[in-house]
Amino acid sequence: MIDLATETSNQDMKSPPLRRGRGLVLWSMLAVSLSLIGGTVLLSNDMRHLRDLAGRLGYPLTPQKTVAVLPKSSPPPPRPRPAPNPVLVSIERDPRLMDPPLAELAAAFFRTWWTTGPAICDALRKAGIGTTPWRAAGMSSTTFECTFQQVYKQDAERPLSSVFVIIRGDRDGAIFNMRAKLVGPETDSAGKLDPAAMRIFETMLAQPHWQDFSATLAAIRELKDVKEESFGTSVSFTRETASDNSFNFIIAMKATPGPQIRTRAYFSGERWLELPEQPPSEKRPPYFR
Repeated sequence: MIDLATETSNQDMKSPPLRRGRGLVLWSMLAVSLSLIGGTVLLSNDMRHLRDLAGRLGYPLTPQKTVAVLPKSSPPPPRPRPAPNPVLVSIERDPRLMDPPLAELAAAFFRTWWTTGPAICDALRKAGIGTTPWRAAGMSSTTFECTFQQVYKQDAERPLSSVFVIIRGDRDGAIFNMRAKLVGPETDSAGKLDPAAMRIFETMLAQPHWQDFSATLAAIRELKDVKEESFGTSVSFTRETASDNSFNFIIAMKATPGPQIRTRAYFSGERWLELPEQPPSEKRPPYFR
């Protein structure tokens, strides 16, 4: 029979080691918790507290560089499949295309009228110069013209002050030439031509739309002789030899022998389709005349 006092003393002798084990576990858990809390504090705020602590202990830490993570680039689009080889077609060419140019066949720039005779006559009338309608000339049924003449002063033999204008061409309105004659023109105190007479030359030079002859007006205004030639067209304003107070004005177009003659022949209206028959005032400018 077991003695109760002996059993009780044995239980009392085993209890202290069990209590010491439980205390060790509690302290271990507390240490782990404190370590986690301390690590969280040190590593928070981009490890600022850890760097401060390491710097105080003499172990400075350099901040880590932030590496940007670039998004993955999208794959390149698939290349289109190459087209099948084209079918080669042989083309016959004229062997003359590869021949060097021949000097005897060379052409040159040649000016054309960018207006018609009836159009210039209408423009003169709008400027106050009362020209006649575009009509057949009195001495030729193939030549058409419009004219203007005004005599301001004359004696028994001839006009002392007058103006004469004539525009000549054909039935279709293609222009041959334009002429004007001044006798005893009126001038101002500086010797410059009267503005009423200047409107004649300003209109006749403006209608063909040739900008390179605009400087001629300055010489005409001062009654100075001038003559210019360009691309087959000549413009002249000269004083008559027999009279110092008479002036002739001429605009004419004539191709010089050689390249300009060949250019005019190549672009002749006979080589191209003609426009339908229209009234002269409504015809387009005969560019290839």
